[in-house]
Amino acid sequence: MQIPTITLRDGLSLPAVGFGTSGLKGPAGIETIDTAIANGYRLIDTAYNYENEGTVGQAVKRSGIARSQLLLSSKLPGRHHKYKQAITAIQESLYRAGLDYYDLYLIHWPNPKRGEYVEAWQALLDAKRFGLVRAVGVSNFLPEHLEKLQQQTGELPEINQIELHPLFSQPELQKYDQDHEIVTEAWSPLGGVGMGLSQPIRELPLVKRLGEKYGKNGGQIILRWEHQLGVLPLPLSHDPRRQAQNLDIFDFSLTDDEMQEIINLDQDNARVSQQDPQTHEEL
Repeated sequence: MQIPTITLRDGLSLPAVGFGTSGLKGPAGIETIDTAIANGYRLIDTAYNYENEGTVGQAVKRSGIARSQLLLSSKLPGRHHKYKQAITAIQESLYRAGLDYYDLYLIHWPNPKRGEYVEAWQALLDAKRFGLVRAVGVSNFLPEHLEKLQQQTGELPEINQIELHPLFSQPELQKYDQDHEIVTEAWSPLGGVGMGLSQPIRELPLVKRLGEKYGKNGGQIILRWEHQLGVLPLPLSHDPRRQAQNLDIFDFSLTDDEMQEIINLDQDNARVSQQDPQTHEEL
């Protein structure tokens, strides 16, 4: 399966769909990630606070795929935003995973009440210069946070990983990222538990109708919609068949009208976990 790529400002190319790993731990987690790699995923996303960087590292070793063919991403927790702590945390992330470098490293949340994310950003920029990581970015940052990074360091992230799905597509933030050459990644790209819905997003009538038209399941319709938005989704599935299906989205296209129909599903306050970057503190 040929997966298109998205190129960051510094020239690093990423596959257009990655694999999320939140909650995948131990032998079962290794098996799930290994299966995903066997199914064709080459971008694997984890985080210090997922407490599974070791699981990801073991899966990579067991996959039989050369390290140079994989792109591995992790994230800095809020309790280590101080500069020296951030550098040490990045090194610890590498030790946990048994890696010499990460391809991507992100600040997990801005934690604006603590006001240390600029210091953390400077640490990531220096970690890139030190060769610990190849590219750096952020997660859950709003335009006001991104502008502060640029004002105080002169450099913007190459990636902003945000919650994004058909009920919460964050069009203003998407546009800001696009206007500033920041790639938008999507966590929970298919929605998730805790949303108070009577049915999953992939089973909404519009999504099911489009699935019937194109011979795809609801998840494939949603991931294709995100791809056409220019967003890089990070779906997670334990099911090998569903993992493969989530990559099989490049043989059809939604029309402009269909894209807009899905955008129109947007709802106020439709976050998966009600974590607002303006107030949420992730330590």
